[in-house]
Amino acid sequence: MDRAVPARNLRRIVLTEDWLDDTRRSYDTVAQNYADLVRDAAGRASYLRGALDMFASLAEGPVADVGCGPGHFTAYLARAGADAFGIDLSPGMIAVARREHPGLRFEVGSMTALELGDASVGGLLSFFALIHVPDAGVPAVLAEFHRVVRPGGLVLVGFHAGQGSRLKTEGYGGHPMRVHVHRRTPEVVGAWLEAAGFTVEAQLREGTAAYLFARRPGG
Repeated sequence: MDRAVPARNLRRIVLTEDWLDDTRRSYDTVAQNYADLVRDAAGRASYLRGALDMFASLAEGPVADVGCGPGHFTAYLARAGADAFGIDLSPGMIAVARREHPGLRFEVGSMTALELGDASVGGLLSFFALIHVPDAGVPAVLAEFHRVVRPGGLVLVGFHAGQGSRLKTEGYGGHPMRVHVHRRTPEVVGAWLEAAGFTVEAQLREGTAAYLFARRPGG
């Protein structure tokens, strides 16, 4: 993270950098192919499934799946008993989510400026969405998470564990993409969550994936 950037300017940077447009266009392009690939992701990964089940059982009140993609994890949470709804930057992804899960609510929106009220959700899931946010933008995104989660509310973040970044130019059926994929250690992501005002309570690892549970104090 560029520590020379004042915190008050992080939100402006997140809203104006090209990575948002690149991410939106890329996932619009691959939406259906991506949905076909990840539809049974929870069924194939036991620890991921366990993390989702635990989150659904602990989160009280409405749950926002931020960066929901085609809605596969939103639907899983709903089947597990959570009052879940999805938000994604890509209109193409939201169109697929609405088509495949017509009984659930999905909205186009950005994690950099969530159209949710302060302290309006009891839980927030963000699986493999922060991986496209540049380091300088992560604190502002996590500040948004903190703003919308109630005191006592739970956040579950999933990401690719490791170090380094790469530019992804093709994927999901050979379609062109332009997104940076950032790998981070649980220690780095945990420190960012703590700095945003959360308390990290637990972590799980499954291969190269990491899952952190964090809670907004209070409640």
